[in-house]
Amino acid sequence: MIEINEITEASDEILSEINRLLPQLSRSASSLSLESLDILAKSESTNLYLAKEGDKVWGMLSLVVFSIPTGTKAWVEDVVVDSTARGKGLGKALMNHAFEQALEKGAKCIDLTSRPSRESANKLYQSLGYKTRETNVYRLSLT
Repeated sequence: MIEINEITEASDEILSEINRLLPQLSRSASSLSLESLDILAKSESTNLYLAKEGDKVWGMLSLVVFSIPTGTKAWVEDVVVDSTARGKGLGKALMNHAFEQALEKGAKCIDLTSRPSRESANKLYQSLGYKTRETNVYRLSLT
């Protein structure tokens, strides 16, 4: 049975599973260090959720909840399901869990971005009611 749990403590086992998933999310993703995982696990604004069956991690999702003058908002980032487990509802379960957590934390909306090449992911988000926004997304690289 699949369980979705928040990471609140870093461990070598969890780190190994996350680092196994990261290249499936992005070819340019660097491996996470134990120190970086510990920072994420202790963060008050970033929640890292893992879809697990026993000790095996099948997917992950990051939910960032923050308050600004216009209200509390949430961003979903780094959603990935292991390639061998796709099509079994894990992405939907992770997204639904993020929705519930964002509501509980008082967010008035959830935003996310997804590359157009991630066709299955985009279909999932649309099926869950996410709408494409008419906006520009800008990025300034600091590295």
